[in-house]
Amino acid sequence: MVEQVNGTLMLHRRLAREYDHRPDNAASRIYWASTATMARRLTTPAPAWRDDFVAAA
Repeated sequence: MVEQVNGTLMLHRRLAREYDHRPDNAASRIYWASTATMARRLTTPAPAWRDDFVAAA
């Protein structure tokens, strides 16, 4: 689970490199990236793969 979260956060350009020298700036960028990821997951429609599923008789 931790590796998945880290991989998702690394999709944000500013987190891929260490630009900030102050820990509070780095922490705020992580919060912003997490908020953006959460907002995208909440607003994007669910995948439609369940619609094609046919139950076995």
